[in-house]
Amino acid sequence: MMHLAAQYLAAAGISFLEKKSDDSHTNLGFSIEKQRLETHPLSLNGDMLTLNYATFSLEWILPKVNASILLDGKTHQQVLEWLRNSSETFLGKKYTYDFHYNLPYSIDDSFIFKLNASKLKELTDLRTLTQLSIEKTLEMNGLESSIRIWPHHFDSGAYASLTKDIAVGFGLAVPDSMVNEHYFYISGYKGHSGLDTSKFDSLSLGEWKNDGFKGAVLPTTKINEEQVVKFFTEAINTYKK
Repeated sequence: MMHLAAQYLAAAGISFLEKKSDDSHTNLGFSIEKQRLETHPLSLNGDMLTLNYATFSLEWILPKVNASILLDGKTHQQVLEWLRNSSETFLGKKYTYDFHYNLPYSIDDSFIFKLNASKLKELTDLRTLTQLSIEKTLEMNGLESSIRIWPHHFDSGAYASLTKDIAVGFGLAVPDSMVNEHYFYISGYKGHSGLDTSKFDSLSLGEWKNDGFKGAVLPTTKINEEQVVKFFTEAINTYKK
């Protein structure tokens, strides 16, 4: 449900920002302090559309006025009507809900958002853990990267150069065919090619994969920040060798 709700923010990026070849105009930030997903600034005034995990609402963050809609009990059609009307009112621009990528879920006008408070708290804590762990990993390893959430796959990720030729991407992924729960991942690249991990030494946390996805994964269950940072750093040091 949060993956679907995040698409309202991605659509705002598509509607109001200059298109980037890597689709970065659609990606989102996560504010630990505000407990929300945030678009890039959508105007010179710094206008943003946000998805608040604490209140399960969409919020326009504007210089002079804030406006929000609670998602619980709202249909997709009602949310779109609010977004279209409010974007015209506040930004003087037309909001369109149209994508150039496919999602693993479908939504129609009658889809109803329903609040599951305990699950939402769990997801909030996981995004917070991820943000803190990536920030700490970057700091400890002297790496630089923004930390963004890509709405297509709904993963939190950073991408940083280790050497002249080698870079790593790492972060949090949602459950998929490889791991049936949320998991932390890291993969190394030379150019656009994933690096072979078949001869790497085993990790103390997590495991290397080399079939399709080339990298390491660590399920999130009962994992704390110290362990996540250890997982990322051990893998980074392996790639450096």
